[in-house]
Amino acid sequence: MEQARPIILSMRHITKEFPGVRALDDVTLEVAKGTIHAICGENGAGKSTLMKVLSGVYPHGSFDGEIVYQGEPVAFGRINDSERAGIVIIHQELALIPELSIAENIFLGNEPRGFLGIDWDTVRARSRELLARVGLDEDPDTQVKNIGVGKQQLVEIAKALEKDVRLLILDEPTAALNEGDSRHLLDLLVGLRSKGVTSIMISHKLNEIEAVSDAITIIRDGKAIETLDIRDGAVDEDRIIRGMVGRTLGNRFPDRAGQAGEVFFEVRDWTVQHPLTAERLVAKQSSFTVRRGEVVGFAGLMGAGRTELAMSIFGRQYGTWLGGTVLKDGQEIQLRSVSEAISHGIAYVSEDRKALGLNLLDTIKRSIVSAKLGKIAHGGVVDSLEETSIAEAYRQQLRIKAPTVEMGVDTLSGGNQQKVVLAKWMFTDPDLLILDEPTRGIDVGAKTEIYQIVRELADAGKGVILISSELPELLGLADRIYTIFEGRITGEIRAADADQETLMRRMAPTKGDDA
Repeated sequence: MEQARPIILSMRHITKEFPGVRALDDVTLEVAKGTIHAICGENGAGKSTLMKVLSGVYPHGSFDGEIVYQGEPVAFGRINDSERAGIVIIHQELALIPELSIAENIFLGNEPRGFLGIDWDTVRARSRELLARVGLDEDPDTQVKNIGVGKQQLVEIAKALEKDVRLLILDEPTAALNEGDSRHLLDLLVGLRSKGVTSIMISHKLNEIEAVSDAITIIRDGKAIETLDIRDGAVDEDRIIRGMVGRTLGNRFPDRAGQAGEVFFEVRDWTVQHPLTAERLVAKQSSFTVRRGEVVGFAGLMGAGRTELAMSIFGRQYGTWLGGTVLKDGQEIQLRSVSEAISHGIAYVSEDRKALGLNLLDTIKRSIVSAKLGKIAHGGVVDSLEETSIAEAYRQQLRIKAPTVEMGVDTLSGGNQQKVVLAKWMFTDPDLLILDEPTRGIDVGAKTEIYQIVRELADAGKGVILISSELPELLGLADRIYTIFEGRITGEIRAADADQETLMRRMAPTKGDDA
């Protein structure tokens, strides 16, 4: 029988309240040293709040209960205190400075010194080593703002590894990563475990949790429901879901109600230049169509150009347009700005809700109506009663977990913020809705709800473009799927005729492949 591992962390009877909300209710958690301990729960269940209590983001005194770390009670007043103790947290919403380089972000506040100040040669050399460990092939001098959100996640992990970490907390670490990079990261966590490093991982990707975790604690409505020991061998995704939502979910992907209609949106020979590298094209003569009542998927590895293509079409937000045509209902239209795109009935839900989807200073109410205030303005004045009524209807329809629409969006969990973004664009009543990683960082129950909403939009005659790194999501929800590799569309296939292996071959074709 395997000997029980010593306990590195005990959180006892933790209760944390916000105005009108008890986020944590008498939660007790124990984590064994040298293990990977997963925390699961629906959006708003309290997972991230618990980790913010542990790391000092919510300081000692702002919550009830006790934290014992490495056998000693601790009282962290700020995050620097927990980092000095060897606890490093990587938040779901990344905390990098866009204008600084990758190397500067990794060593910010902990720069190696020489006789003349910061030793930049050492900074760059050590940065390259750390980037290699997380599988990121980028120049350390590259500004963070010039790499995608997936690569930024890897920079955050490299930054954590640079510190003398003994307890690593990761909040949705693979949400922005493709399957290959996710696998690399999970292997990295397993490797750290073999060296005695303990990890706490919050994730909605249940297959990953099942693959690498030693134990799983399930939190529901601010309470710790149970802790499952993976070594017992009786834990699978259905068992985890049942604990998370209090019931068994049926088919996660809704049935298609009808057949797609005629082509109403078409892109021809769309070509876009990278904003920094003139010789690099992020979209190479891309052509595709969308029918009414159809969900069209776009599959590709990180950096393939899916997001760049979508952003360049929606108001030419990315890169330099070199050529191509957009047609709607057979007529050429111009989409030279976001306002023009909205006026033509096109909406875009960004993959980066924090930077591009929301104003975090706004309330839920104002966020939902912000993309088309003219709908509720009379004589240039917004009708506040109508604004509240509309926002409340979306809060209920999308099950946004907040007691009132007057709450700030910055107080919401990542998944509930994503629901607000979706409501914001649904309010514009678009003919074409572009969804870029719409379920990133969202729990399995909320995913099912969003899948249903997407299907209902399509069944109502809308066109939906779905960009996703999760191939099962594309196969389960899309009608047709385009694959992209290095800015070029490499294939088109009916979802009913596809599988993950077929898509992967087209996403990363070799010379012998018939794309």
